[in-house]
Amino acid sequence: MKNYIGFATAGCIMTMVFFMLVNFITTPSSIWFIYPCFLILFWPISLYFIGKRSMKQFSVLSSIVLLAFLLTENLIHMPDYLWFFYALFPIISWPILIHLGKKARTLPIALLGSFITIAYYAFINFIVSPNYPWVIYPAFAIIWWPLSIYHAKRQSFVSFSFTASILISIFFIIVNIISSPETIWAVYPIFAVIWWPLSMYFYSYKKKQI
Repeated sequence: MKNYIGFATAGCIMTMVFFMLVNFITTPSSIWFIYPCFLILFWPISLYFIGKRSMKQFSVLSSIVLLAFLLTENLIHMPDYLWFFYALFPIISWPILIHLGKKARTLPIALLGSFITIAYYAFINFIVSPNYPWVIYPAFAIIWWPLSIYHAKRQSFVSFSFTASILISIFFIIVNIISSPETIWAVYPIFAVIWWPLSMYFYSYKKKQI
């Protein structure tokens, strides 16, 4: 394994230097070598931590490299708008969840993680663009985490379909109201979603009859 890691490291360095030279010789006004270098960098990193069988350290180092790449990209191309902070929280969450291990699959961690995620993006929403509450989109996505764990542990799949359908319906209604209140379109996806709990209920009822 050491030979593979050494070969990957040497190949990575040579390739990165090559792309850097080509970039500054041909198009010095545009810095593009960071893109292939970022991808190539994961080659020796992955081999090293696979050999060590250490996913925790791999997640930490990979998160640092990814954050450094995104921050560099942000400062080079859009220094006036720090979109880097949109990606900061989910990338940091990766090594945290890896370190939590089995605890990450528990309902308390899911609830806490969901609350922190919603609060984080709500804060950014309030600071950056208070005129439109786009926080509802990441909030809608993250709520499925504790909801799925709760019903999976109880094997309550019919109840899950009803709860999830209500959640989806509320989401579409809110989006309809804040985005295009002059047109009532939420009824169409809600009508389609209703068939999910109905089919689950009648399947379960028929199964009990047999």
